Amino acid sequence: MRIASWNVNSIKVRLPQLTEWLKRAEPDIVCLQETKVTTEDFPFDPLGELGYEAVAYGTGGYNGVAILSKFPINEPVEGFTGEEGHARLIEASIEGMQVFSVYVPNGASPEDEKFKYKLRFFKALRQHLASVAKPTSELVIAGDFNVAPEERDVWNPKIAAKYVGFHPLEHAALKELTSWGLKDSLRLHDQRAGQYSWWDYRTLGFQKDEGMRIDQIWLTEPLAKRCTAASIDLWPRRLEKPSDHTPVICEID
Repeated sequence: MRIASWNVNSIKVRLPQLTEWLKRAEPDIVCLQETKVTTEDFPFDPLGELGYEAVAYGTGGYNGVAILSKFPINEPVEGFTGEEGHARLIEASIEGMQVFSVYVPNGASPEDEKFKYKLRFFKALRQHLASVAKPTSELVIAGDFNVAPEERDVWNPKIAAKYVGFHPLEHAALKELTSWGLKDSLRLHDQRAGQYSWWDYRTLGFQKDEGMRIDQIWLTEPLAKRCTAASIDLWPRRLEKPSDHTPVICEID
């Protein structure tokens, strides 16, 4: 089973790229973030024509999350208390797994109130996971976490530490979340530095290979033991007018 996650940065704009990528990559389950549409405006029909059932949660604006699946989607749940109504989490049961698509707040800057919201979000998400699942269950939480876990996940740690996405408080929040019982799927198979999933448009980050790995797929131990591969697909980021993110993928036996 191939599981992917992609912050599409507007599904209206990126729908042609998404559909082409789905045909090329053939993922079984896809977690999407920053769909930027209401639930009603989500493109269920075009994706259904490709064989994907979908559930979505969006209020318009800059957020919005969704899950696509070639398998039946059961018991979808939109949001949780800690996201404060901002359409940042959707979860469902697929083939016996609990699947979460999450879009963690960016945080703006360490001095901003939005940064405090980001830290609250992480804490509440940890509590939510503990209330609906166990580390021994089959669970995948995938999405844009807006935090690069380690120095090898950013192009320049000294520069990155000045901004959101690589702040010590963010690292502590991510570690607290994942210490519940989650494994970073990429690092089960690839220990190389320089593996990025996001590049800043404004600084031509992709062209300079100045990126950050802020998109991740985390697995509980039962799934981590059956994870046979993990990768980052750069093809969509090379397209004209791409999302600033690119898909991350893992495979479960």
